[in-house]
Amino acid sequence: MDTHSTATGNTDSSKSTLGRETFALLESERELQRFVEAWKAGRLPKTEWTHAAHVAMAAYFAFDHAAEATFAIMKAGILHHNTSVGTPNTEDNGYHETLTRFWAGEIGAFIRSGRFNSRLEAVRAAVAAFGGDRDRFRQLYSFDVVRDRRARREWVAPDREPLKT
Repeated sequence: MDTHSTATGNTDSSKSTLGRETFALLESERELQRFVEAWKAGRLPKTEWTHAAHVAMAAYFAFDHAAEATFAIMKAGILHHNTSVGTPNTEDNGYHETLTRFWAGEIGAFIRSGRFNSRLEAVRAAVAAFGGDRDRFRQLYSFDVVRDRRARREWVAPDREPLKT
């Protein structure tokens, strides 16, 4: 997914920096649905589109969509959101194909491997697991994937093996 600083302005991914807006979307099914509808309609404020919000949306759609469908929904939604809030999608800014595909895959696999009783439970679990870990992809790339123009415009597969845990 494309990268932005958190709503608090803190870009240190070693600390959980989930903004107040993100917690609101995790409070109830109603709040989650309100957030999703605002995002889909292009009415979500730019400040609420944090890394954790990206994670929440990917989990929301992965709950009942296959991997490719989740990615396609996220791609279209991010492009629409960026346009709605005035973020240009260029070679150096906005939508990022590799990061969107990476995160849709990571979060989708996590959701599909769990047994969640509800969509809200799945979203909460994904945000807890990935919401404060915006730099996870760096373990798999030997280059600055964020700034790489080719990676922004098309999928670039990881060039490192995942760390064994």
